[in-house]
Amino acid sequence: MNKALFLDRDGTLIIDKDYLADPAGVELIPGATESLRRARELGYLLFLFTNQSGIGRGYHTLADAEACNRRMLELIGLGDDLFKAVCIAPESPDQPSNYRKPSPRFISEMITQHSLDPAHCWMIGDRESDIQAGLNAGIHAVAVSTGKYDQDAWRKRELPGMCLFADLNSFTATLAS
Repeated sequence: MNKALFLDRDGTLIIDKDYLADPAGVELIPGATESLRRARELGYLLFLFTNQSGIGRGYHTLADAEACNRRMLELIGLGDDLFKAVCIAPESPDQPSNYRKPSPRFISEMITQHSLDPAHCWMIGDRESDIQAGLNAGIHAVAVSTGKYDQDAWRKRELPGMCLFADLNSFTATLAS
């Protein structure tokens, strides 16, 4: 059985700029590259799982989101094949959806497709919907304080089963121990 990290994009890997559509605006959160390199060296498969409601709201297109993802991969510098799969959920919160977090569907499908061991899988994100997606899929959930909420705000929202870390780098450092 394989192990994996499911990663939110905005607020976890890159600075959240609300409805980012221009690849020139992509900025990595400090430590992102080192975190992903460490996880990969430890044998974790990496998956990108991002809600992009700006598409459903008509603010930008799927092609814009994909261009931002390509720019993020360029900045990370670990290859275009860094992620085993990418799920972009384009729906706005009021639209019917199969994959929009907190839905666990993408995670569940990847667990089956890649023979993942849920006991060794983590969903990492900066919003409650990220955490709920992980918990709904029966995997571990990690909240990071590099996006929507700082540490104090997360402590007030703490969800049963959630782990809290300052950032992705702090979390992946624990994987090696």
